[in-house]
Amino acid sequence: MEATTILPILKKKLAFLSGGKDRRSGLILTIPLSSDQTSMEELSATLDYLLSIPSEKCKARGFTVIVDGRKSQWNIVKTVVLMLQNVIPAEVSLVCVVKPDEFWDKKVTHFCFWKEKDRLGFEVILVSANKLTRYIEPCQLTDDFGGSLDYDHNDWLNKRLVFEKFTKESTSLLDELSIINDSDKSSAVDKDKSADCALLPSFDPETVLQTGNSWCPMEEELLAQPQVMKLLDSLREQYTRYQELCRQRNKRTQLDEIHTKVMQVVTWLQGPGSELLKTHQAIGDSMRAAQALQQKHEEIESQHSEWFAVYVELNQQIAALLSAGEEEEVVELKALQQQLSDVCYRQAAQLESRQNVLQAAQGFHSTTQELSQQLDGLLGMLCADVAPADGASIQQNLKLLEEKLQTVEAGLSSLRQKGGVLLEQMCSQPPWMLEETESPAGEQQDNIQQIQAVMEEMQLRKQRCEDMVDVRRLKMLQMVQLFKCEEDALQAVEWLGELLDALLKTHVRLGDDSQETRTMLDKHRKFVDVAQSTYDYGRQLLQATVVLCQSLRCTTRSSGDTLPRLNRVWKQFSVSAEERQQRLELALKFHTSAERVLQQECVEAESLDEVDSSGKTLLDRLTLPVIFPDGSEQFFGSPSDTAAAAEGVRERLLLVEERRLQLQEARTATFNFFCR
Repeated sequence: MEATTILPILKKKLAFLSGGKDRRSGLILTIPLSSDQTSMEELSATLDYLLSIPSEKCKARGFTVIVDGRKSQWNIVKTVVLMLQNVIPAEVSLVCVVKPDEFWDKKVTHFCFWKEKDRLGFEVILVSANKLTRYIEPCQLTDDFGGSLDYDHNDWLNKRLVFEKFTKESTSLLDELSIINDSDKSSAVDKDKSADCALLPSFDPETVLQTGNSWCPMEEELLAQPQVMKLLDSLREQYTRYQELCRQRNKRTQLDEIHTKVMQVVTWLQGPGSELLKTHQAIGDSMRAAQALQQKHEEIESQHSEWFAVYVELNQQIAALLSAGEEEEVVELKALQQQLSDVCYRQAAQLESRQNVLQAAQGFHSTTQELSQQLDGLLGMLCADVAPADGASIQQNLKLLEEKLQTVEAGLSSLRQKGGVLLEQMCSQPPWMLEETESPAGEQQDNIQQIQAVMEEMQLRKQRCEDMVDVRRLKMLQMVQLFKCEEDALQAVEWLGELLDALLKTHVRLGDDSQETRTMLDKHRKFVDVAQSTYDYGRQLLQATVVLCQSLRCTTRSSGDTLPRLNRVWKQFSVSAEERQQRLELALKFHTSAERVLQQECVEAESLDEVDSSGKTLLDRLTLPVIFPDGSEQFFGSPSDTAAAAEGVRERLLLVEERRLQLQEARTATFNFFCR
């Protein structure tokens, strides 16, 4: 019986084998009765199908039947129990009737089971669902009875359908493959008999094998895993024989087809193909002629490519047959392969050589045309007047001129290289190609002379342009230098202005003591030296512009504007630097005197007065602005910076005043002492 014949009944789950086992390792058969009227015929059919699944060894251990009567009536339960006697009396070891919470009439049920006990042949017990574990382990019960065993009826049914489908298809496929393989033994004696591989099995062997290999049973004993493995082994064996049979038949057919195709390819290549190449040997004397010859050659190649495609396909087929062919077949195939390869190689070599010559000719003519255009462009640039606006434009023009010259040099080098390649392609051909394609020696010599003449002409044109470039380059470099000197002179003015700005804005402090003031004075002198160097550098640059302008016969560009600016900024810096130095010298004198009177124990009043006078002079000097030669004024730093510098002087003056008071107190005390 197959599941497909009673599939609607099996889907009702009138009974099922969950895979659980009792303590005797017997299978558990569960009959879940429902509140609806249960069809005994459908239940009987379900039991017949389920009992056909386990092996005989499994059946011998007996079944434990769980009749779930919690949702049914007693008379139905009784009917089911009695029916088990007719369906599986010998296999039933124990029947557990799960009673509902509201139990049936105890007297009736007890009397009935006791009355039928000897006739049934198996033990029937009434048990509550929560006490079923007295007879069966919880791990062997489904969750309907409080157990932990997982069971999905739909999943189990789907796997049974797949298993039965595989069993049916594999069995049928085994019979068909056996007939096909056995029928080939009689025809194998007659080698000339045409092979017919059209006899195909009803099912795809790969699909059936894949189904069997992917088989994942729920329970080995229930789903007959050994049967699946046995079918798979037999099927693999027959399918391997069937594949070998088809391979042999196909190989015999391929040998004849390959021989016919090989002769077709050889005949065309040695005949019409060779004639086409013999009649086309020219290289042309211009770009247009070379392109026309290239187009004709592509047509010839297109005709050959169809036969070469056949050659590639035949070579692959022969290689495949050689890897698994018989000895006599291998000898024949190698001879065909060698003949085909020799002919195709020679024809392909002739096509490649012809293509190389045509490509080299096109490259040579194309490079000649490009080089001629580049020389014309360079000559036009050299004949044009140079009217630069600034140094950047001169450098750009010079760079463009150099790039054009480099392009011409690269173009001439490329022309020589491509001319050499063309000559090499024309003169170097295999001996067997020269025998098959004899070209007139005079035509080839004319082509060689033409190529050499073109290269010599381009070399002369390039040399003339190069001489003109040298003259133009010298003039442009002088102009670049002129603009560079002017730019650097302006930069010197800017630098000197930045130094003046830094001097007036940041050089305000006078130092807190003589040592710091002396250090600042040294730094100031170095700062002035830097400004002096910047000024001298700017003067030298402006002198250089005068010399360059005389060489280029143009008017001086900087003396009317840059030189006055440079002198004006330098005078302002000189005045500011002188004022800064005098203030630092005053500060140094003040701090030196103040430190001396503060450190000596006996100080004269004149020394204190001198310190006080120099301090006040310094404070007065800090309030004065710097007066430039043009009459304009500028203060050092901001008012806060000046106030901070003055504050340091005042603090030192306060210390000196305190020292004066100390000395006066000491003198007064001494005078009073002597008066006593």
